[in-house]
Amino acid sequence: MTKSPKQLYTHLTQEDRKEIQECLDKNMTFKAIASRVRKDQRTISREVKNRLQVQPLSVRRTKADGTAIEETPCPELLKAPFVCNPCKQRRRNCPFQKQLYLADKAQEGYATLLKEAREGIPLTKEEFWEADGIIAEKTEQGQHLYHILESNDIPFSKSSAYRYVNNGYLSISKIDLPRAAKFKVRKKRNPDSIPKSIKKGRSYADFRIYLTENALTSWVEMDTVIGRIGGKVIMTFDFISCNFMFGLLMDNKTAAEAALKIKELKRRLCSHFVRFGDIIPLLLTDNGGEFANISAFMNTLDGEKETELFFCDPYQSSQKPHVEKNHTIFRDICPKSSSFDEFTQETVDLIFSHVNGVKRKALNGKSPYEMFSFLYSSEIALFFGISEILAGDVVQSPKLLSNSKNYR
Repeated sequence: MTKSPKQLYTHLTQEDRKEIQECLDKNMTFKAIASRVRKDQRTISREVKNRLQVQPLSVRRTKADGTAIEETPCPELLKAPFVCNPCKQRRRNCPFQKQLYLADKAQEGYATLLKEAREGIPLTKEEFWEADGIIAEKTEQGQHLYHILESNDIPFSKSSAYRYVNNGYLSISKIDLPRAAKFKVRKKRNPDSIPKSIKKGRSYADFRIYLTENALTSWVEMDTVIGRIGGKVIMTFDFISCNFMFGLLMDNKTAAEAALKIKELKRRLCSHFVRFGDIIPLLLTDNGGEFANISAFMNTLDGEKETELFFCDPYQSSQKPHVEKNHTIFRDICPKSSSFDEFTQETVDLIFSHVNGVKRKALNGKSPYEMFSFLYSSEIALFFGISEILAGDVVQSPKLLSNSKNYR
């Protein structure tokens, strides 16, 4: 019978152990038992060997001088299945020590082991203070903690010892451990996330329904390109009708920073009497936490709704293929793992100006800039920081940055 991964890699249950005992009583092989309980054959073998119940002889045999006679093991127990369960002689006057597999006892042993593994090694108060005294004395001699634990009979691990020190349970403090005092505690920052309540009614399925109800065939896909981990990032926007893309440089990948940059863009457009929602009425993005402040993207600076925002399904980047595809051209200039920390917004504008100058087969040999200028205007493109780059001047390699005055 075919074994499913779920059955193969889960712990044995009490029902499994009862079935193993029944199979052993019937003298079935480990392979046959494994097939029956749907576990690996080695799992059954280890289970039986580790959970044996040894029954000592009721009669102690001695020599004439009174010394005990060394017992010889039953030859049948030296081979699989290593137990007396199927033996017909075990209930009679068998001269050998018996080994049995008993499901209830095996389950008790498993439960005890599981409990001890979760609780750790229990120590009495006396044992703990004795260990504390040894650690304090040896630490004063300059010995390292691992050496102390390995050289003395101390019943807890190095990680437990460090945890006891950090919690103040031991007489020594962190300053008494040179290596521990040398390292700073790593700062942990929980990344922003998008609450489920915000995404309600804004899923990818809702997005498809919205397109159908409003007979729309075009929208803008939004994403984030990461440079050095923990460094600056670029928020990108792609008009799928013409593959036109622009980017906003952000100091970090947070919702607050993304909201700040989108509001700066809206102010810049307003200063030229252009409404963000008229150019970008529909946005599709992923589940990145930097997009959590949806009001910044959806509303005007006065708080009025101007743009609809929807989210792709988790881990489904294929649902926004246009912006992902355009990123490959961006990566020709800025390869992965390259840092954006020295970039300015002018650097980003230059990069995307060249990206938008690349002729595309999907646009019948036109460039995204040419198509966007036709659909909107070259003036609107300039408001997004994008300038025209003639076909002969387009650079699609890192050389663009090395020759640029905007890259510091």
